[in-house]
Amino acid sequence: MRIAQVAPLYESVPPRLYGGTERVVSYLVEELVRQGHEVTLFASGDSRTRARLVAPCARSLRLDPECIDPLAPHVLMLEQVYRRLDEFDLIHSHVDYLDYSLARRHAIPHVTTLHGRLDVPVLGALYEEFREMPVVAISDAQRRALPHANWQGTVHHGLPRDLLRPGDGRGGYLAFLGRLSPEKRVDRAVEIAARAGMRLRIAAKVDPADRQYFAEVVRPLLDRPGVEYLGEIGEAEKSDFLGGARALLFPIDWPEPFGLVMVEALACGTPVVAFRGGSVAEVIEHGTTGFVVDSIPDAVAAVGALGRLSRAACRRAFEARFTVERMAREYLAIYARLIERVDARRCA
Repeated sequence: MRIAQVAPLYESVPPRLYGGTERVVSYLVEELVRQGHEVTLFASGDSRTRARLVAPCARSLRLDPECIDPLAPHVLMLEQVYRRLDEFDLIHSHVDYLDYSLARRHAIPHVTTLHGRLDVPVLGALYEEFREMPVVAISDAQRRALPHANWQGTVHHGLPRDLLRPGDGRGGYLAFLGRLSPEKRVDRAVEIAARAGMRLRIAAKVDPADRQYFAEVVRPLLDRPGVEYLGEIGEAEKSDFLGGARALLFPIDWPEPFGLVMVEALACGTPVVAFRGGSVAEVIEHGTTGFVVDSIPDAVAAVGALGRLSRAACRRAFEARFTVERMAREYLAIYARLIERVDARRCA
């Protein structure tokens, strides 16, 4: 199959440091190439891939100090995609709705994975207009905000089986990994660790939009006893960081579309203590791979009960449910259905 994968340009594929969407795109692309498919990846020029790379910009936009208008490179990229339509059997987009007007005007099979939150009022009108656009959710919870969209299925993210190695948790600390933003609630993590009498290690990035929040809310918390801030870490450091933790804290305060870090923790054999919301109950098996909680006291109690959980069971759950092979298999089934549907229309 000849597949165009269209990635956001904010991070390289894969990202050098943090970056959920571009990381998942990388895993999917490399697995499709491994399986023998002909993949063209549209992404920033500093991406690393075995697919054919088409780059509308030299560097990922987040790390490019000269990037003033991030929309312009995306418009350029979409022009490059649709100029090459005869080279593809299908376009798989990861840039939300940016190419819907183009896709509507061409007969090529097209699908978009929606990676972000969808409970935004303006999206309702947009998806009413583009009701025919095939879309894929990354959790069942995510799609509830747009029940009338043209859903082709839910495909949970997957990681390469040997990407992260299991750890023993002997570091004796709780971990927080991700972004330092209001909805991720690192303040809850600090409070949980303090009440549980455990150290908290934080590995997270600060986006430009969150710098004021970091300065006013997070920075004072980092001076508390037992709190260690490591900054932003890359893929190579995650096994040690997550594998050494007794648990990952995921104290979110928003409808999380997926939460890749939860799966990364499970791959390391590390259970997750997560606040209920969004995809959490789909990813974490309460009482087996972690605990789904509704309050800080519940989370503290869950930390105290970690000894009842098996790290081996966490790793087994990852291998059974969240590998890249499973993710690629489900996407290929969707691709085949869409291609068959377009072919049938052409023959009618």
